[in-house]
Amino acid sequence: MIKNLILSIYSGLCIGLGGTAYLSCDNKVLGSFLFGLGLFTILNFGFNLFTGKVGYFVNNKPSYWEFLGIVWLGNFIGTFLFARMIALTRYGAPLQAKASALCLVKDGDSIVSLLILGIFCGMLMFIAADGYKSIENQVGKVVVVFLPVMVFILSGFEHCIADMFYFSLAGDFSALMFKSLVVITIGNSIGGGLIPLARRQTDRRTPSV
Repeated sequence: MIKNLILSIYSGLCIGLGGTAYLSCDNKVLGSFLFGLGLFTILNFGFNLFTGKVGYFVNNKPSYWEFLGIVWLGNFIGTFLFARMIALTRYGAPLQAKASALCLVKDGDSIVSLLILGIFCGMLMFIAADGYKSIENQVGKVVVVFLPVMVFILSGFEHCIADMFYFSLAGDFSALMFKSLVVITIGNSIGGGLIPLARRQTDRRTPSV
């Protein structure tokens, strides 16, 4: 449990790194690409990221959700720590202003919108995480990580761990924030499970040779 929590905190720190790079760039395309460094680091070193793990609930026992809860908590701790450290630097004020602007949009969004945007992001994160595991070509591993990240950011999809960082940097710890975070987490979980669920159903229907 402690090991999983620590590996999850590391993931939160990595997402904070990616989020900081994104907020620091005026060019959204470049910023979305640099954000991908966070996910690439997580997958390369075997850290625990909720959105990279949640899709596998389809193939695991219900007890797997206990592991996911630890990962979610660790990710929150990591993003919070990174955000509060950045806030103490000379870059803190301008980055906090950008994070606050993002959080205002999320706080003002509807539950349905947040859920749908979370589902699409969950699908992309499963594609990235599972693709990194299954693709043997080294170039392919890089592409399958960075491309989904760029797509979810440029499309405005919602990633619960990235949002933990933005909320923490903005200092937004309201009840509305937690509601949004829960809805996005549910969306990411649904989206993450769609592809493995479809794959499992397809495997069942494939006739044996």
